[in-house]
Amino acid sequence: MVGFVAVFSALLAAQAATGSPVRSRTPYRVKDSHHVPRAWKRVRRAPAGHVIDLQIGVKQGNFAELERHLYEVSDPDHGRYGQHLSADEVKDLVKPTNKTLDLVHEWLDANGVVPSGYSSARDWIMVSLPVGDIERLLDTEYHVFEHEDGGLVARAPKWSLPLHLHDHIDTIQPTNSFFRARAAKFDHIDAPVYLDPQYTPPSNEALNAVCNVSSVTPECFQTLYSTKGYKTHACGKNKIGFNNYLGEHPIRSDAELFLAKYRPEAVSSARDFPQISIADGPGDYALTPEEIEAGVSKEANLDVQAIAGISWKTTSYADDEQTVPESYARRVCQQFAQVGARGTSLLFSSGDSGVGTYGTCISNDGKNTTRFLPEFPPSCPYVTAVGATMNFEPEVVAYRPAYVGPGGVTFGNYTSGGGFSSYFPAPAYQAERTSKYVKSLSGLYDGFYNKEGRGYPDISAQGLYFAYFWNGTEGTISGTSASCPLTGGIISLVNDALISSGKPPLGFLNPWLYSKGYKGLTDIVSGSAVGCGVDGFPAVEGWDPVTGLGTPIFPELVALSGGKLFY
Repeated sequence: MVGFVAVFSALLAAQAATGSPVRSRTPYRVKDSHHVPRAWKRVRRAPAGHVIDLQIGVKQGNFAELERHLYEVSDPDHGRYGQHLSADEVKDLVKPTNKTLDLVHEWLDANGVVPSGYSSARDWIMVSLPVGDIERLLDTEYHVFEHEDGGLVARAPKWSLPLHLHDHIDTIQPTNSFFRARAAKFDHIDAPVYLDPQYTPPSNEALNAVCNVSSVTPECFQTLYSTKGYKTHACGKNKIGFNNYLGEHPIRSDAELFLAKYRPEAVSSARDFPQISIADGPGDYALTPEEIEAGVSKEANLDVQAIAGISWKTTSYADDEQTVPESYARRVCQQFAQVGARGTSLLFSSGDSGVGTYGTCISNDGKNTTRFLPEFPPSCPYVTAVGATMNFEPEVVAYRPAYVGPGGVTFGNYTSGGGFSSYFPAPAYQAERTSKYVKSLSGLYDGFYNKEGRGYPDISAQGLYFAYFWNGTEGTISGTSASCPLTGGIISLVNDALISSGKPPLGFLNPWLYSKGYKGLTDIVSGSAVGCGVDGFPAVEGWDPVTGLGTPIFPELVALSGGKLFY
């Protein structure tokens, strides 16, 4: 995930006086423009002397060929299934052509710009420059923009390049991307527990004995998804990872308390797993008084405890797709394809606001029309998006109505996120299912979403009232930030069964899920993606854009993948 962190690292506000564009062999023309999202407002010019770490996304040499390899090694009906690419093979496919690199370097050299670094394939060039110099280099103006929550960034909604470079540079950031990685968690610790009026306790005695809707524990997950009793055998070869942003870092002492109570046989893992800090992220340390006051690391604790509770690459952060320029979203999505081609499964939370947060469902195209709000990165076709469920027999779409918290503060409803991308078309592996679902709506919500878009989520799991520890105290927390690491843990166990049987891991999951793996999932048919002031997309038989294909049945997933169970 290093590439993802580099692309989405948060940057301080800054800006400067503009000047005329530098000399070039061809005239400057606008390369990319993006409307400022409605949650942001321009407040002032950015100081010219502030230094920004600029990242130049150079055109990749042969992404189409990489994509072909990705789908071939991920398709269980293809002869190359499971023959994942090496790092060098991926690098050779995406490295820019010599012509492209020469032209970009010529432009930088002519303006006295020396790169400060490169990605391994040299398809990203990093330069550090004062805002004033960047404005001249890109014929643009940076302003400081303030988010409605008070956050500040320096951005340039429109920027230009010499015409001869338009086909050689995909994107340059930070310029016009307003993406902010927000955690997909909906915290109800201080609210009364919501009990679904339709809820009935499980008739299955094993489930009824360990599953409580007000605090769902690892033993409940293990019983519900049939992982209980499985013994891992490929610990040295099989790995699972998670990433955190926004100053979050997992607290080991809380993980120890959680495991001591719910997985005592695994308590040592709370101290054993490595933490890697990059992009000036926080280190590996206990909560500080300031972090306790701010409630920091609840998300990070949820991630590590949800994973450790079921097994021992997920990410639980996203933003509205329309906060990201399409050119940038596509380029970041291509980075995820590289990870999948190497045999790594990437899972992203689908969001916690159904089809969109009420009061914000407005298009960002200058027309201000009512639109549902798909999220990115889960809308990328090269990742697996995970929705959320609640209850047990049967599971239904996770939902918690709006409520008034302490101090009279009103909190919106929480619902499993889902929808259709406005940027990415439905990929071949799901196109038949998304088309069938759209037809089943019979015109419902026409004009509010892209009927041809990539639909998400792909799968789901429990996501309401997870038991967890923070700052030494047990509580509950909800969200697709819970269901995503839980699902990642289950997929890690499937990979363990495969590797222990002498087979490669699943890698990019979706082609397998939609062609074979869906048979090992429980279809969710009740509930909807409530949001934008409407009920949102309903769950139905088969795939739907609120719970995907369903929730996991571990032994069946292992059998369908060709692995062997170890008890």
